[in-house]
Amino acid sequence: MLLVAAPLAAQDAVSPAELASGQELIYRGRFGAAQLYFARLAEQYPRAGAARALEASALIWWGEARSEETFQADSIDLLLGAAVTRAQEAVGDAPNDSIRATALFWLGTALGYRARQAELRGSYWRAARDAKAMRNALERALAADSTCVDCLLGLAVYDYALARASALARLVARIIGLGGGDAERALERMRLVSDAGVLARTEARWVYANALLREAERDPALREEARRLVGELALQFPENPVFRRFLEPTGAQ
Repeated sequence: MLLVAAPLAAQDAVSPAELASGQELIYRGRFGAAQLYFARLAEQYPRAGAARALEASALIWWGEARSEETFQADSIDLLLGAAVTRAQEAVGDAPNDSIRATALFWLGTALGYRARQAELRGSYWRAARDAKAMRNALERALAADSTCVDCLLGLAVYDYALARASALARLVARIIGLGGGDAERALERMRLVSDAGVLARTEARWVYANALLREAERDPALREEARRLVGELALQFPENPVFRRFLEPTGAQ
């Protein structure tokens, strides 16, 4: 029997300032500290999904810094599963469109990370299902709050992934009904979030730079723009090894 939870009270919602403080730790390269920070937030706000999603993000960045795609994979899966569940509950309990949009944003964020993890393991069916659910959540968030610039990042990644997918991934996308992608629209959305995003601005700049680097195979001039963007991130966060490695001669070529 399912118990109906009471609507989220103010003390059950993590503030944007608290989330931004933890994200700052991630981008500064203090991945372990960030993971612990978000774990404590999850204890403080047990019904909020955002802290669990960002704790998973801290572990993902940590794995990237170590060049280990499978780093803490089981822990990340558990965190993202919990984040999805909490966000779904928050969507159902939301008393107004603003709170619902926020819950949908974190639902989409957790699903997006989970799709990434599944794709890294070659689980294209799982990745496609989670990507489709992410798109639906973020589109609903935008319908509820058209000012959610951060929502555009997940939609941009979805668009770009479909536009530049492998033959197998495109086949899975057609079967599941994901539709086609639009690389130009995706890049424009990434640029917009990198300029005007709130919680997703730094992440958007990193994602946008990597997309530009890939596009440099078609237009070599974009390589310098990608390096400029990451160069700015490296100046802002000099201790982050992920940004530094991108700029090394053997990194973004």
